[in-house]
Amino acid sequence: MAKRKTVWEDCDILVVGGGMAGTGASYEARYWGRDMRIICAEKANIDRSGAVAQGLYAINCYMGMQWDENQPEDHVRYARNDLMGLVREDLAFDMARHVDSAVHKFEEWGLPIMRNEETGRYQREGKWQIMIHGESYKPIVAEAARKSVDKIYNRIMITHLLMDEAKENRVGGAVGFNCRTGDYHVFRAKAVIVGAGGASHIFKPRSVGEGMGRTWYAPWSSGSAYALPIQVGAKMTQMENRIVLTRFKDGYGPVGAYFLHLKTYTQNTYGEEYESKWYEHTKAMVGEYIDHTPTPTCLRNHAFIEEVKAGRGPIHMVTMEAFQDPHLEVIGWENFLGMTVGQAVVWASQNIDPKYTNPELTTSEPYVMGSHATCSGAWVSGPEDISPPEYFWGYNRMLTVEGLFGAGDTVGGTAHKFSSGSFTEGRIAAKAAVKYIQDMGDDKIKVSNKQCDDLKEIIYKPLENYTVGRNEITAGTVSPSYILPIQGLQRLEKIMDEYCGGIGVNYMTNGNLLTKCIELLEILQEDLEHIGAEDLHQLMRGWELRHRTITSECVAQHTLFREETRWPGYYYRGDHMKLDDENWHCLTVSRRDPKTAKWTMEKAPLYHIVD
Repeated sequence: MAKRKTVWEDCDILVVGGGMAGTGASYEARYWGRDMRIICAEKANIDRSGAVAQGLYAINCYMGMQWDENQPEDHVRYARNDLMGLVREDLAFDMARHVDSAVHKFEEWGLPIMRNEETGRYQREGKWQIMIHGESYKPIVAEAARKSVDKIYNRIMITHLLMDEAKENRVGGAVGFNCRTGDYHVFRAKAVIVGAGGASHIFKPRSVGEGMGRTWYAPWSSGSAYALPIQVGAKMTQMENRIVLTRFKDGYGPVGAYFLHLKTYTQNTYGEEYESKWYEHTKAMVGEYIDHTPTPTCLRNHAFIEEVKAGRGPIHMVTMEAFQDPHLEVIGWENFLGMTVGQAVVWASQNIDPKYTNPELTTSEPYVMGSHATCSGAWVSGPEDISPPEYFWGYNRMLTVEGLFGAGDTVGGTAHKFSSGSFTEGRIAAKAAVKYIQDMGDDKIKVSNKQCDDLKEIIYKPLENYTVGRNEITAGTVSPSYILPIQGLQRLEKIMDEYCGGIGVNYMTNGNLLTKCIELLEILQEDLEHIGAEDLHQLMRGWELRHRTITSECVAQHTLFREETRWPGYYYRGDHMKLDDENWHCLTVSRRDPKTAKWTMEKAPLYHIVD
């Protein structure tokens, strides 16, 4: 591997990932760290990367405190209700009290936010959502980050974090490679902020073949937000809290604007309302949570899944009424053209005009993403002024590895932050990271050349595996010596789908299935030592697969540990089919030992800070 050029960068703060969280961190780090060297490394291109890459038609998290529409406490209650009681309220409150200022910055930078002509306020789509013309949302925000940092490296796949050799359990930077040139990049840093993506494609998707690229959550989000910290022994929380989304079939088009703004509703294949008929059934599982307003998302999913299992699918979204209004019809189409063009194309290709045909809905495969409506992610310190002692260890959004911070998908416990909340969390993490570096003073990190060289050998090994092993094949792609990234991915998705509660089993699993799942994932990880990469793009795919597999193992460990069905509609423990507040009104925390790869699980107390 000596022939691979090594690019060295020494910096104060390294931001991993240039999505909404990473741009927020990049922007804010400069504000507080005027003299610091700040670098951002992004796998794609910061102008069009992350979950907002294609555009977005609404900002889903805005309090509206200037008009007294909502207060941070209201948002904590909302998130807590939707997650069946389990959120990190200190983190949720902290994000909510700062999010409005982030949105005001977006408008200042040129993002067109729709306004209500009568009141002059932002146009509400729902209680928390405001409508935007968001085709260029990401480029606008990326520009602010670009002007703030010393350097943005695009096309860098970060594969491993570096550890400080001068002090135990302290981060020292990160390494990765350029997906276009193949150069090896070493970033030695006093603090690292991980704002990478959550995990899609760890479960088998409904869209297969060429359609695999049309999943949602973002198909290129490969669990790096979790795998990078897990590999160095950082604690994770609530990783069993995966999300399943109700979406328009085949294009994964979002339904929020339709429900909230167009006031559409759902019915079964016979034109009947169905949610109410599952009320008693659901109440027997979850008790009084079914009576909460609004109904928790997972419970609405549960009714949908049960109705389809009962043979009364497909479920349709009733659009024909709303689309008679020309204004609403325009909004309905623009909603997709501004963020999910593929859905409009699917409808056109199937002769579906929502004005004359009610389109089908489906439930997605599960995703793991701490930035959206669930709490999966890293166990981080909260803010000094409101966090209880167990939730606070010195610096806001710092993981259990010193100098390692998280934002967006990376951070567990802050559900319902979405794009604006992820950006806000990036800002919070960056401010804390600057303070951390200032407090370090003259304390130096030590990262030896040996640590970097050892990782270099590991990173490029798949190219060597392919070059050597290819000679054994006369035709085809099946080799006795290596597996290709796509073959490994399909194997991972099959394991997770069948054993960890994916679409193929109606989200059902149990202790024995999960134990088998973990066993199969361990075997897969052994086999991934023999992954073969034909070129640099496949090398990236190979490392994405490694990250997905580590993340999947964490998900399986957590799902096995929580012996209850806390979120019916997201997954079911067939051996513990009821919600169990007596034993499980708590948070789950895991740690993987970096030396032995063994997992330990524990319960963490749940504090209700907001009444």
